[in-house]
Amino acid sequence: MAKSKNNAKKLSYISVPSQIINSISSSSLQSLLESPKKCARHSKFFAFVKWGRPRLFLFTLSLLAFFAMLKLGLNLDTPFPPFPCATSVGLSKSLPGVASGKVGVSDGGDDTVSEPLIASVQLHAQVPSGVERDGEVEKSEFWKQPDGLGYKPCLGFSREYRSQSQGVVKNRRRYLMVVVSGGMNQQRNQIVDAVVIARILGAALVVPILQVNVIWEDESEFADIFDLEHFKSVLANDVRVVSSLPSTHLMTRPVEGSPPPHATPSWIRSHYLRRFNREGVLLLRGLDSRLTKDLPPDLQKLRCKVAFHGLRFAKPVRELGDNIAERMKSKGPYLALHLRMEKDVWVRTGCLPGLSPEYDEIVNNERIHRPELLTAKSNMTYHERKLAGLCPLNAVEVTRLLKALGAPKSARIYWAGGQPLGGKEALEPLINEFPYLYSKEDLALPGELEPFANKASLMAAIDYIVSEKSDVFMPSHGGNMGHAIQGHRAYAGHKKYITPNKRQMLPYFLNSTLPEEEFNSIIKELHQDSLGQPELRTSKVARDVTKYPVPDCMCNDS
Repeated sequence: MAKSKNNAKKLSYISVPSQIINSISSSSLQSLLESPKKCARHSKFFAFVKWGRPRLFLFTLSLLAFFAMLKLGLNLDTPFPPFPCATSVGLSKSLPGVASGKVGVSDGGDDTVSEPLIASVQLHAQVPSGVERDGEVEKSEFWKQPDGLGYKPCLGFSREYRSQSQGVVKNRRRYLMVVVSGGMNQQRNQIVDAVVIARILGAALVVPILQVNVIWEDESEFADIFDLEHFKSVLANDVRVVSSLPSTHLMTRPVEGSPPPHATPSWIRSHYLRRFNREGVLLLRGLDSRLTKDLPPDLQKLRCKVAFHGLRFAKPVRELGDNIAERMKSKGPYLALHLRMEKDVWVRTGCLPGLSPEYDEIVNNERIHRPELLTAKSNMTYHERKLAGLCPLNAVEVTRLLKALGAPKSARIYWAGGQPLGGKEALEPLINEFPYLYSKEDLALPGELEPFANKASLMAAIDYIVSEKSDVFMPSHGGNMGHAIQGHRAYAGHKKYITPNKRQMLPYFLNSTLPEEEFNSIIKELHQDSLGQPELRTSKVARDVTKYPVPDCMCNDS
């Protein structure tokens, strides 16, 4: 049979080690895939190979290989050329926080384009003066993890609890409905308590209703944030979770209530169970911090089961969070910072950002016009709150604290949180000292964040995932997210978690005469027991087991 005379193109393949692929940016990979016609400067070389003398070609190739090996031997840090088809190429827009020393924070007139980390790591080949290289960063003591003392999760329920479970999950008479409020992490805490209350009352739990938050105006529902089927499956032997009321209870007028703070299981039974049995439906609101933290052992274990196993994020959120965490991890260890520097945070805490008199006036005016937002003690002045450790750390204080604790200048930092009041100006002290600062907007590929736009709860969930997977985590202020991640990291093996000792360290921050070396030594000593080591919940009254899972939900050989 005659050979086909058409000029069908033949495909050619090259094998490239995975280490090289990982070090090449996405733009570089794109240029590798472009047509050879775009690399016109190589055409003469290929013509020489095709028509020239093979022996001369092989000799020349060997000589070039020898010099290349010699160069690599003398300079092992030579990066792979990011743009094979170009003689000189510069990024059209600098990567926020790396090339230009700025972070992509919109302040109303900034159109900075965020680039993903995987496309920007080539910029790190030119290490700024005084910045450690990757190998040195990984060896830094800053990344050393605390001794977990062998504690591991242990959720062994008692025989009595297990024997009662069959009757609880088969119950078809009582249905508990709950409305949870606040941000994502606040709602998460209330969902944990709702499951425990359903167990106390022997009721089925209708999927919690998420109240629209007045600040973030996020209308996300439970299944948008969390994996509903996973939630039902994990709790199948503890509490029956249903998506809606059955037809037999649709016309029932529910008993409504709101437990007082620190309500005990006996209080809940005595106040709700009789009417609950009569009506069949109980609707609870305002569950934030209403259930006591000192519960019987089995119910403490149930809280851990819900928080650390049942409340898994929905698949789209989980996948994006995992991808962003992998991009941060691709170049070594990273620190996650939860920066609480948004306008509403300064207003609610009664504190000032300290950027300038203009910004302080903005916060004060907002507080005057909306006094209901002030949640801190209103009889204290700003300076009293500050010295009492009730104010978020600003960028200057975060920077000084990280330096004192030994964070290397080239540490890769993931910044979790909303846009700070003051935009780029508010973050400049941090960026100037730690230039490799990224947010999810910097790391996401084009279009990845679009499904989550204007959904604060989903954005907070992404921050939660990347923060939980980091090598080191530090919040600039307490709060629901910081507490939840503290417990999650402890449950995962006591991964390093820095708790700023604000009350004790701030006087040293205000002492301008203290030499830097002495300051660093004092700050390190103040934090030697605040790095995520195992801490017994029982050592202090009313501690939350989802923040301190030892010893209720974790145990060791001793």
